Parts: sequence; C-alpha cells; structure tokens
Amino acid sequence: MKARIGISIAYFCVFSTLLAATTPLWSQTPAAPAPPAGASAEDSANDLVVNVGKSVLVDCAQPIARIAVGSSDVAEATAVSPTEIMLNGKAAGETSLIVWQRGGGRQFFNVQVRANSFVVNDRLDSLRRELRTELPGQNLRVTSESGLVFLRGTVKDLTSSERAVQIASTVGKVVNLLYVNVPPAAPQILLKVRFASLDRSRMNQLGINLFSLGAANSIGSVTTQQFSPPTITTGTPASGTTSGTPATASLTNLLNLFIFRPDINLGATIQALEAQQIVQVLAEPNIMTTNGKEGTLLAGGQYPYPVIQGTSGSGNAVTIQFKEFGIRLNFIPTITPRDTIRLQVAPEVSSLDFANGVTISGFTIPGIDVRKVKTEVELSEGQSFAIGGLLDNRESQVLSKIPFIGDIPILGKFFQSISKTKSNTELIVIVTPEIVNPIPAGGPLPAIKYPEAFLPSASGIPMMTPEIPATAAKVPVPTMPVEKLIQSMQPEQPLVVDSTASYGNAGASTSQTAAPQ
Repeated sequence: MKARIGISIAYFCVFSTLLAATTPLWSQTPAAPAPPAGASAEDSANDLVVNVGKSVLVDCAQPIARIAVGSSDVAEATAVSPTEIMLNGKAAGETSLIVWQRGGGRQFFNVQVRANSFVVNDRLDSLRRELRTELPGQNLRVTSESGLVFLRGTVKDLTSSERAVQIASTVGKVVNLLYVNVPPAAPQILLKVRFASLDRSRMNQLGINLFSLGAANSIGSVTTQQFSPPTITTGTPASGTTSGTPATASLTNLLNLFIFRPDINLGATIQALEAQQIVQVLAEPNIMTTNGKEGTLLAGGQYPYPVIQGTSGSGNAVTIQFKEFGIRLNFIPTITPRDTIRLQVAPEVSSLDFANGVTISGFTIPGIDVRKVKTEVELSEGQSFAIGGLLDNRESQVLSKIPFIGDIPILGKFFQSISKTKSNTELIVIVTPEIVNPIPAGGPLPAIKYPEAFLPSASGIPMMTPEIPATAAKVPVPTMPVEKLIQSMQPEQPLVVDSTASYGNAGASTSQTAAPQ
C-alpha cells in the first residue's frame, strides 16, 4: 500500500511538471517563505500570469487555512491539497489572490489573466474575412493588442472608413489609423432664379360740383367733396353812389370739364378721370456655391428708420438704423445619391411702400411690400420648378352722395361722386439648378456689352501670378488620415456681414455703430 501511494504522488508531480511545461504564456515567481505571524501582506507579494482557459499550480510552504480571489469573473482558485492551489483563468483582466496559512501567515499574489491567443487569432481571422468581403480591393490590416483592435491601411472614401470601424467594433475597441484617398473637388452648383412680377392698377373717378353766382338770387355751391370745389367770393350790392361788384368763383384744381352760363350765373365743375398704371419687374439672380453650402444674394439697398434710444439732457436721443430691401436669394443645394439636387431655397422680393408709411417726429418711415417663398424641392440638373405664384385681383369702390337729393333718379347723379380702383398683381418664381465647372485657365471670361470702350487700366500692368518654377511645383497629396479629412470637410464659420448700421444724432459724433438687425 505504501508503494502504491508513493507511485501516485510521483505521477502527480510529473503531471504538474508537464502542465507547467505546456503553458508557456504564464510565468510563476517562486513563492516567498512564509512570513512570521502578523507579517505585513505587502512584504510577500508575487506575480502570477495565466491565459484564459489555462491553469497554474501554486505551491505553499505552509498548510493553507483559507484562500480568496478579488474578482471571481477573472480567475478562480481551488485548494487541491493542504499546500497546493490550482488557479484557473476565466477572462482577460487583473485581480489578486490572498492565501491565509495556518499559524497566521499570509501571502498576496498579483494575478494577470491574458486573452487566449487562439481565440483572439480566430476572431481576427473572421474580422479580416468580413473586411475583404465588404470592402473588396482595399488595403486593410488588422492587429490586436491588450484588447484593442488597430485598423491600418488605405480606404477609398469616408464611407468605407466608417464601415470598417463598425465591422471591427464587433471584436473590441477600435483604434482608427486608416488613411483615405483625397476626394476630388466638390461640385459647384449654379442656381438660376427668375422673378416675373406684373402689377396692373386702374382707377375711375366721377364727381360734380355745382355752384351759383346769383342764379335765382342765390350764391353758393353744392359738392360731394371728392375734389376741391370752386371758391366763391360774395360781391357787394349796388348803392346810389357806387356800382356793386358781382360774386366771383376761383378754381384751385385742374379739371376735366368746366361749365358756366353767365346769363343765369350757374356753373358746374366735373371730374371724370380714368388712370391706368402698369409696373413690370423682372429679375434673374444667379448665384453659385458648393455642395451642401449656403449661398446668399441681395440686389437692393437699405432704408433708414429712426429708433429712440432714451432721453438725454436736451431731449430724446434718436438713432438712425438701416434695414435691407430688394431682391434676396438664400439657398442650400445638396446632391443626393440619386444624382438629383435637393434645394432649400428662400427667394424674396421687397420694395418700399411710401403710401403705407408713417411719420414720427418728422421722420417718414416707409412700409415694405414683401413677396417671399421658402420651400424645399428636389429636381435633376437643368430641370425647373415654379416654386411660387401669386394672382391677386382687388377692386374697391367708394360712393359719396348728398342725402335725399342724391337718391333722386337721374337728377341725383349730379349730387353723387364715384371712385373705383382695380388692382391686379401676378408673380411667379422659377428655379433651375445646374452643376457647372470653372472656366479653364486662359479661357475667355464673360463680359458685359459696354456701349463705349471700358476705362483703361490705371497702371498698365496686367494682373497675373508669377510663374512657379517646375522644381517648386506643388504635388497633390494622394492620401491623408481620416481625422484630417473630416476636419477639412467641416463647414467654415459663416461670414458676418453687418448689414444694419446706426448713426447717432443726439450729439455731434458721426461715428457708425453696429446695431442688431
């Protein structure tokens, strides 16, 4: 029986030695001698390294009383004999092993569990197959270390880079070290907008003023107040020594018809006018921008209006500010994957309207007649859309009459005045986007037809760029890092144009200050 026990112990020692020899990725520092009772734990720290799915055998000089592992998800420890502990790696990470020995001694171990190289290599092989399938013909290299996946190589565009990162993220945390081929220049989009506006107005007026300079021994006038009646001056009657002066009438308005009968001293002024007015506005603003960038155009001006800023010692301080009006065009074009152009477009036509203006403290502030459209459309290159239309027909009629007399048939027409106003407004807005290329170097430039020869150059020296030597020619960069390309594609800060200015008139200063619009 003793011989069999000895042989079993020998077999167990040989098995432990073979197990240690077949796990080359772990290292074990020989256990330090057991410290005396009450010794500090830091005096007996050791390092243990084991792979996931592997085991290591720890020998203790003293019998074991109790063991504990800091994180059971990382490693698992089991006492297989009074002086031996088997440590199994479960997941990659770090933890600690504490061993209490009989007699009060303790030993501390720093345990590091590494990922199984076979599992990692298998995942990387699967990842490489997916990358070759989804991104064929692109040079991609994948490596892994400490749980991180490193992506290297060159892809053709940002979309391929994003897809590669998404695929690699299934294995672990991705470090994107990819390079991207520099894309060609963004296409230039020209937007043609046509504003066609036609305003028609028609006005009819009919009014009669009757006046008497002595008919039926009466002097006076009858008017509906549509236009100014004659001014009657009463004469003086004749006396025994002096001759009298007759009554007179003074006209203060240009009239269409004037009738007066001296024999009966009765007259009439008649105004029958018909006015027609046609206003036609045609604007063709063209503006160009790159794909996805905003373009803005304003063809018009600014009008001043007063703003009271407060009170000063001599009175209110008034600041003159300016607002824009005219033909404005704002749009953002975007080329879609369907090779169409999606447009966010906001055309606007505004003009000053002094008829509906107001007067404040001697300042005349005009109204603004605005016609604008804001919409989003999608169309192919060269196609056109009528994105806005307005048909506005209005008719207003004003009838003035003298009560009772104006209601008499036929005769009552002489005691009435009628004013009719008709207005007709038509507006249409048509947009047409086009993808254009720049004019080649040295090609003819578009110019305006001048009635006379344009002014010659003041210097006589043509504007040109000095020639660059061939040795100093700039070679385009074929590739660049992903983050640098993304940064170069970020939208620039918008231009801040101070289109609203204010001028203070409270004092003697004439300096211009910015005011919010």
